[in-house]
Amino acid sequence: MDIKILFGRNVRKSRELKGWSQEKLAERSGLHRTYISGIERGVRNPTIEIVREIALALDEHPSSLLEFEEQ
Repeated sequence: MDIKILFGRNVRKSRELKGWSQEKLAERSGLHRTYISGIERGVRNPTIEIVREIALALDEHPSSLLEFEEQ
């Protein structure tokens, strides 16, 4: 699986588990809502700094957002 798609799915899952909108995550991470949308769709290629900012906003370790889900 493409790492961008994996990261985006994990971001969306974490955000939705918190009951947050993309707008709320954008505000907490200092990013634009459309950028969050692009990440969640796997069309943006975030830098490691952006991965860190999103992880901090979600109160997650960055590596947890890059893990494959066990099947």
